[in-house]
Amino acid sequence: MEVISNIFNFFVTLLKDPRSVILGWIAVLGPVGVFTPLFLVVFIETGIVFFPFLPGDSLIFAAGVFSAEGGVPDGGQNLNIWMTLFVFYAAAILGNTSNYWIARFFGERIIKSGKVKGMTKERMDKLNSFFDRYGGLTVVITRFMPFFRTFAPFACGLGRMKFGVFTIWNTIGGVAWVTTFALIGYFFGNVPFVQEHFSVIVIGIVLVSVMPAVIGVIKAFIDSRKKKK
Repeated sequence: MEVISNIFNFFVTLLKDPRSVILGWIAVLGPVGVFTPLFLVVFIETGIVFFPFLPGDSLIFAAGVFSAEGGVPDGGQNLNIWMTLFVFYAAAILGNTSNYWIARFFGERIIKSGKVKGMTKERMDKLNSFFDRYGGLTVVITRFMPFFRTFAPFACGLGRMKFGVFTIWNTIGGVAWVTTFALIGYFFGNVPFVQEHFSVIVIGIVLVSVMPAVIGVIKAFIDSRKKKK
């Protein structure tokens, strides 16, 4: 029970204050070794359908901040921005690829088991509507939407989208997502206002990312109510 409690507390801290967690990793592992846990968190969020709640957006943003000159406080050595980008590119692309193949081989059993509580009917219906409207571009769009970015590659594997087609959209989406959040952190992270209100900004990033999904669910609910009348 203590191990489970510690893991839970770690995830809560990572969600609330990714900056402190990354600073702790830098202190222990150094500016190169820190990329191992950073890679793993983003890979697990995008690659394993059971962990859609991990904070990919805010983690990449915080790593971008620490990649800027002077981004690490107290004169610590900053991360290399190119390494930050390429490590997260690899994590995002390989994570989605893993998710795709998990769905190809085990998707039906996972859904029937009911163990993925986040895979609600509303979210899957929303994903299906995205695929109907945008096709493979859905893989890019959902990169910027927490929860949906974990379920989209799973849906692609379940629907047996051609792997070559999936890989193209997966690469475009992974590069766009990582570049956006890492460079926002890199170029704006040292602005005094950002430094003083870092936690609030991280929460704002999460809320803005979630907003399209919330609006979509509300719209789907309203549309379904209208059809019943």
